[in-house]
Amino acid sequence: MNHPPTTTDQPARIGLVAATAAGRRHARTLADAWPQARLVTADTVADALRAAWAECDAVVAFLATGAVVRILAPLLGDKHTDPAVVVVDEAARHAVALLGGHAGGANDLAGRVGAVLDARPVVTTASDAVGLPGLDTLGWPVEGAVAAVGRAILDGERVTLVADAAWPLPALPDNVRPAPTPVAPADPAPPAAPPGPGAPAGQAGPGEAAGGGYRLLVTDRVVPLDDRTAVLRPPSLVAGVGASRGVPAAEVRGLLDRVLAEAGLSPASLRHLASADIKADEAGIRATADALGVPLVTHPAAELAAVDVPHPSEVVRAAVGTPSVAEAAALLGGDAALLVPKTATAMATVAVARHAPRGRLAIVGLGPGAPDLRTARAVAELRRAAVVVGLDQYVDQVRDLLRPGTRVLASGLGAEEERARAAVAEAVAGHAVALVGSGDAGVYAMASPALEYADERIDVVGVPGVTAALAAGALLGAPLGHDHAYLSLSDLHTPWEVIARRVAAAAEGDFVALLYNPRSRARDWQLGAALEVFAAHRPPDTPVGVVRNASRPDERVHLATLADLDPALVDMYSVVVVGSSQTRVVAGRMVTPRGYRWRR
Repeated sequence: MNHPPTTTDQPARIGLVAATAAGRRHARTLADAWPQARLVTADTVADALRAAWAECDAVVAFLATGAVVRILAPLLGDKHTDPAVVVVDEAARHAVALLGGHAGGANDLAGRVGAVLDARPVVTTASDAVGLPGLDTLGWPVEGAVAAVGRAILDGERVTLVADAAWPLPALPDNVRPAPTPVAPADPAPPAAPPGPGAPAGQAGPGEAAGGGYRLLVTDRVVPLDDRTAVLRPPSLVAGVGASRGVPAAEVRGLLDRVLAEAGLSPASLRHLASADIKADEAGIRATADALGVPLVTHPAAELAAVDVPHPSEVVRAAVGTPSVAEAAALLGGDAALLVPKTATAMATVAVARHAPRGRLAIVGLGPGAPDLRTARAVAELRRAAVVVGLDQYVDQVRDLLRPGTRVLASGLGAEEERARAAVAEAVAGHAVALVGSGDAGVYAMASPALEYADERIDVVGVPGVTAALAAGALLGAPLGHDHAYLSLSDLHTPWEVIARRVAAAAEGDFVALLYNPRSRARDWQLGAALEVFAAHRPPDTPVGVVRNASRPDERVHLATLADLDPALVDMYSVVVVGSSQTRVVAGRMVTPRGYRWRR
């Protein structure tokens, strides 16, 4: 059985099939670029394609689309297990995601093929074409009428979103509307008992939608399904497992399946299995985790012993150093409630806890301005977010990347602290948030103020970006080839006396200096003062570069020296690069020698 990758992973085995010399040439280009790709050959091209289908996680076929369809049609099974298939034409002009666009990763693979061969990716999946997230691309298991509900979302039909809690979902369009009030998770109930009628008046339970129509449920409970209901399974459950040495995997799995079924809980919502460190190598537990496709997380006995559990055991304490393994391991690691107390067989013990969702804050560096200097990871985080927070002019740069339904919180200069607080508050409320800044968000930008407010209630993801200094350095030549220091000349948050000491230290240490926030209409003397300090420690002909709006349409590059730089040329959109005593101008480019021995 093949195991297709997620859309964020490169397939482990890529089979390349070609019928012509041109196709084989393109295939070799891919094989040279990707170690996991190989040309598959056989007596006939059809046999080679069938072999690649059977042996590989993905197939790139340099054949006519019709031929590929005819050969593979009898082999089609399930989109969740069939390999991805991308078809490339003879001239390598187009890379068509033919099969397994979402589940198999063909859409992503077509993009990667296109990047290597300079071909245009062709993706026909409806959700991708209109910029909406496919229900099977959110990273969670999805069940039920996925196609029907996905189609309803695309067609603008009313879809009721019923969630047990506020999970950090990406933006959904306006026709996907939440139930009137959030649905609190109920106590586990046998699956035969529909949970819908237990919801308060005016509120849709997981088994029913307000006013009928299509439903998108987000729950870990087993619920009745129909042809208008899809269920997203959030990673809310942790199963704690204790066991005697040598426990069979079948006993662990059988017990786990039984307690989940009796509690009306879906195994698709398991986040991980958890146990004590002493059980990290227990083959039966590890094999169960592998079979379920979830990690096995283990904890030291001392951490488990600190967890308050309803059923401690002195026998267990004497054996492993903690009065509880299963219950404590299930509860450890967040805001959790025990749903299934420890239940045992001869050699295994299982307990299950539900963990509250955690909001997600991505702090995203957008780069210096040019779209092609924006990282793919930054784009992915923007499209994953339901809420985007940032300076208005930075948000305007990326509005075309945001999914329909994204909520935007934009504000002007001087509101940095308010933006940081707002982003963290939205994440604490359970949303998927992207806080954006130019360059790298950790360099004189929003990461620091945001993380001052963020606590353990949310997950934080940092997305690095190309800084203004790096963009300026590339335009000037190679001024950063040796040690360099970043300095901000803005005294809005740092007293000038402190800044002046740092400037003096960089000058005395002969660092190349990158001056951020160098000059504004209200602060027009600090740059001149800083240059005087540098001039006291290095020659007057030391190169100084000024780059304004690096990588943007009105980009300007100016090369001068310490003796003749006119500060009036500099503003807040500029980065000033002051060379060290070793920096030179070579063929009109600013170069700081690395000082390698061979160069001498």
